Amino acid sequence: MNAAVERVTLDLAEPFGIARGTQTTAENVVVELTHEGLTGVGAAAPSAHYGETPDTVEAVLPDLLDALPEDPHDLDAAHAAMDEVVAGNAAAKAAVDIALHDLVSELHGLPLYRYLGLDASETPVSSFTVGLADTDEMARKAREAAAAGHSVLKVKLGTDRDLDIVEAVTDAAPDARLRVDANEAWTPAEAIRKCEALAGRVEFVEQPVAASNPAGARRAFEASPVPIAADESLVTASDVPGAARVADIANVKLMKCGGVRPAVEAFHAARAHGMETMLGCMVESNAAIAAGVHLAPLLDYADLDGSLLLAEGSDPFAGPPVPELDPTDTATGTGAHRR
Repeated sequence: MNAAVERVTLDLAEPFGIARGTQTTAENVVVELTHEGLTGVGAAAPSAHYGETPDTVEAVLPDLLDALPEDPHDLDAAHAAMDEVVAGNAAAKAAVDIALHDLVSELHGLPLYRYLGLDASETPVSSFTVGLADTDEMARKAREAAAAGHSVLKVKLGTDRDLDIVEAVTDAAPDARLRVDANEAWTPAEAIRKCEALAGRVEFVEQPVAASNPAGARRAFEASPVPIAADESLVTASDVPGAARVADIANVKLMKCGGVRPAVEAFHAARAHGMETMLGCMVESNAAIAAGVHLAPLLDYADLDGSLLLAEGSDPFAGPPVPELDPTDTATGTGAHRR
């Protein structure tokens, strides 16, 4: 296989805020793998919260790529080889894994979901995220998102005005289904109080309490009248047993777990522990999001709006439809391709 690596800066359509900070750009690292005249593409969207940056991704990718077996079909061997090179670095490994899955399904002449043996007759609709900002600004974003056809909104929280935000967003987009995400910002007592106030108003609350406080997360989970989704508390399949003690929903991300193959493992583990499944994302190019669309048949919920947050023309790649997650729209591979 021949490999190419490219670092791309993606401009966001608007500043995007969560409880930990606000960003106006995102840097992804694109990997392209070529074999027998066909090319597979993937991308890393690293997060400093999980110990990765674009620099660390670029630093480790040459060794990861050198370690790959010659046959792209050897996906288990590829992951074993990458894990021998370096521990962690999930986003870098995800870029390689996604590119391999795109390439292998291309080689078979199948869309990725068919290569994985999935039934795409029923798939969820992705949410669209309203980033943390002034309350009036968030209401404006929600109104515009609903007018653009987004029927499910995920609202970032983590402030002393969270309930005011939810009320403003509800008024601005009364027909939208709402989900909220505190990104670990609440204390257990605060989580219980706010979940009680949000009962009947939102579908679920994502990661209300810090992953580093499992006892507090358990207390909030047991008292909450609203379903809880685990994000920061669930990184890989090995975290599922613990996450099942503090949440109803497993939020898996390709960039957290290391790609398509580890994500499928995490989904099966979550089902085995009685959890519902969700696939989330970072701010990502379609080079990565496209693979997530093909996992839609495995999901109860989806949050794959990473490329929708980008400024028009910023992403060098196009992909299958989002927020309607329809992998059947793809002829072969993931459907990601350069514009």
